[in-house]
Amino acid sequence: MSRKIILGLIWLGFVVYTILLAPLDQPDTWSIAWKLLTFQLAEINAIIPAIFWLMGIWPMIYACLMFADGRMQNFRAWPYFIGSNFTGVICLLPYLIFRKSNQEFSGPIDKWLSILEQRKTGVYLLVGTIGLLAYAGIAGNWHDYVQQFFSKPFVHLISLDFCLMCLVFPLSSLFDDDMARRGIRDAWIFWSVALVPLFGPLIYLCLRPSLVEAGLKECNATVTSAY
Repeated sequence: MSRKIILGLIWLGFVVYTILLAPLDQPDTWSIAWKLLTFQLAEINAIIPAIFWLMGIWPMIYACLMFADGRMQNFRAWPYFIGSNFTGVICLLPYLIFRKSNQEFSGPIDKWLSILEQRKTGVYLLVGTIGLLAYAGIAGNWHDYVQQFFSKPFVHLISLDFCLMCLVFPLSSLFDDDMARRGIRDAWIFWSVALVPLFGPLIYLCLRPSLVEAGLKECNATVTSAY
């Protein structure tokens, strides 16, 4: 319950902050957004599109956990996943707050879930992340980014949103439950992932056993114990 309270306070604080202190109804907001959506990258500091596209990586990271978890909830995960691609933690956090902790999985694995279950999906996300960070590091102007962070609400909010995506990953029981669902019980694995923002969850997706593999191990263990 304490985790849910913390997540609820983060959600409320960010919503209030967005509305009152960093509203997006500024003339330059849609100008920057349009340039990002139409790939007019020559006119933008490279760090900004890198963060913007990383905010597309994060919902996919959460999706790799949410869609299996959503099968065991009273509501589906997909509306929150779609919303998080547009509003980040504002749409993601309600799912993390209202879901019930569940460490089981049952039912068929459909095509979409099978894609999210594959280790190569984690590898693609990891490679994309490295590429975006390299692009920001090589072509970006950090001094200009800091100035824009404090002067442009759009840049300010997507940067904070990115940081909150990193923060809430280990705070929610979603990650704990996903580990348990796959038969991973080692505390050091949890902390190794939790204490390394972005790359910890990505490496976890690259290495975790699939639900099918976890199910086979559980069946084998049951058969062995029977003898």
